[in-house]
Amino acid sequence: MKPTIAEQISAYEQRRATAAARMNEIIELSAEDGSTLDAAQQEEFDTIEQDIAAIDAHIRRLQTVEAHQVRAAAPVVGTDPRAASSARAVGAGRVISVQRNLPKGTAFVRYAIALARAKGNLLQAVEIARGWSDSTPEVEAVLREAVAAGTTTDPTWAAPLVDYQNLTGEFIELLRPATIIGRIPGFRRVPFNVKMPAQTTASTAQWVGEGQPKPVSALGFEAITLGFAKAAGIVVLTEELVRFSNPSAEDIVRRDLIETIAQFLDHDFVDPDKDEVPGVSPASITNGATVIQASGTSSSALKADIRTLFALFTAVNLSLAGAVWIMDPVSALSIGMMQNALGQPEFPGLDMNGGTFFGLPVITSTNIPAGGDGKLIILAKASEILLADDGTVTLDASREASLQLDSAPSGDGTSLVSLWQQNMIALRAERFINWRRRRPEAVAYITGANYADDADAGSTT
Repeated sequence: MKPTIAEQISAYEQRRATAAARMNEIIELSAEDGSTLDAAQQEEFDTIEQDIAAIDAHIRRLQTVEAHQVRAAAPVVGTDPRAASSARAVGAGRVISVQRNLPKGTAFVRYAIALARAKGNLLQAVEIARGWSDSTPEVEAVLREAVAAGTTTDPTWAAPLVDYQNLTGEFIELLRPATIIGRIPGFRRVPFNVKMPAQTTASTAQWVGEGQPKPVSALGFEAITLGFAKAAGIVVLTEELVRFSNPSAEDIVRRDLIETIAQFLDHDFVDPDKDEVPGVSPASITNGATVIQASGTSSSALKADIRTLFALFTAVNLSLAGAVWIMDPVSALSIGMMQNALGQPEFPGLDMNGGTFFGLPVITSTNIPAGGDGKLIILAKASEILLADDGTVTLDASREASLQLDSAPSGDGTSLVSLWQQNMIALRAERFINWRRRRPEAVAYITGANYADDADAGSTT
């Protein structure tokens, strides 16, 4: 069998040690005689010296190759001989990886529960999180590292940031597929509080006759800035729920956090009545956008309305590449169930989970509000929508505060409930996010979209 690099290095090191010992013997013999080396001894000594130099050079080359192999090596999990035998039976070189079998977001929820049970005391939260160290050790790591302040002179200062980013990132990964924003690709992402120039009017050109003056026009510009906008919510739990938590209780907290944030963001992202509140919240992408009243409920009316909607984009030279449909699942299901006169699907590829509609992807959400006269079907070009999102969620807990348990608190200090008196714990989650249409024509929608299959019975359109 071919020796490994490590075995070759070991063999050459032994050979070098033997040669060096022989050089010492030659010198010692000459010292005993009190004379210099004779011709034969000189030749042997010089030959050994050259051999040692060659061995040293070769050992360095072997060590270089070994270092490259270590960097390129793939980790192999498991040292059980039976596992190794099984791996050889399946195929050489296959890498076995072990992943924990916990739902996404478990670490973040356990972090929230530990913080809640400890009533904000980080030292107690660390002890609580230690009970999950076998499955989610990062929870204890995050809480423990939060106890001491970091310094720039500490070489491991940045290490605590890694666990916390992974922890909140895991929650965001779980949240995003549940939201409209998280499922739309291609947003133009921008930082907070940065001015961006936007063109509002274009220059003009005209035909000019011989000797006639050329027209002069001016362009209009404005500065767009996405400031900090904060979405926040407070969830109140009984102390018994967090004290006697188990996987089922964790799932309740996780699901509640996801659904609350998803419903709030989805609603305000597409609600036409959601206007901008300066310094507080952005307007929805449909606020002030062009709206089309549905011309009917049949498939013929639907096709006519879609043509009108597409024409709005092409009229301003705005390509529909990268655009998406946004509608509620019932509307998508009703349209997907439409049939032509031959009993074939009129719009194949569309169902309540989404799909494609006239060649564009469909995002469905139950959080899309209905208009005054029916449902909405929204067409949005994602690349023309600015999005500022810090991509994380901050979480705080308290059991000693007094809260006004109202979804629209007045803030005047009336009707307060003591969490300490009622044995309750409040969790507060905050997320910084803001959006705005880059161009007013980037979004348009149909209102009164109550399209139904049987309304077009017998039609051959």
